[in-house]
Amino acid sequence: MTRTARLYALVEELRAAAPRPLTVAALATRFEVGTRTVQRDLQALMRGGVPVRSIPGRGGGWSIDREMTLPPIHFTADEALALTAALASADAATPYAGAARTAAQKIIASMAGPASAAAQELAARIVTLPTHGDSAVRKAVERAVADNSVLRLSYTDAAGHQSDRIVEPAGLLTADGRWYLIAWCRTRRAGRGFRLDRIAAAAPTGEQARHHDLTELLLGSAAAGAVQPTALAPLTPPPCATPQPESSPT
Repeated sequence: MTRTARLYALVEELRAAAPRPLTVAALATRFEVGTRTVQRDLQALMRGGVPVRSIPGRGGGWSIDREMTLPPIHFTADEALALTAALASADAATPYAGAARTAAQKIIASMAGPASAAAQELAARIVTLPTHGDSAVRKAVERAVADNSVLRLSYTDAAGHQSDRIVEPAGLLTADGRWYLIAWCRTRRAGRGFRLDRIAAAAPTGEQARHHDLTELLLGSAAAGAVQPTALAPLTPPPCATPQPESSPT
């Protein structure tokens, strides 16, 4: 078994046992390697962002948070290449770009032989121009959208006017190479779009946001024709009618 295959097998072994921890000795026996090898593998998983953790004391060992991991997904070679290309093209200003980069690395690592070489070669032939977005702002927006939490923004509009806003995120919009946070603005008491590169500062308030329907916030705005990426459509369309596409506020 290759090291890459063993790393994935370790994750699945821990997932199958969760929440019960497994000892290094048990894992070493299971994969017919030394305990030091297992320790190095577990440390490598931690560095790669896999939510494995060590539980000290009697009855302890290593465990994984099943809520934070996915079961194995089997891609065709073409699907893996397409995902590698899409993820590799995410620049620093793209929301969740860091996670996209590590996801691309994991996809390449999961492939073997010619497929892996082809994916690495393809990724090496995709380049993006550097951007200068504020990483702290981007990370705060990413977390607020994912957690549905309220943000305090310092924002400069197209006319150069600066204002402070308290907003309740509803989603993200991309248009013409720009990214926008779509949110309910408590200051304006309406849905608004905030261009990410115009947000000077973003800070969490610790407050849970109310749910806001993205479609409703976008209706009647300049982005009335916005649609969900076709890549996110279900593989088997449901029998019911497809909802109307979203639009965006000004």
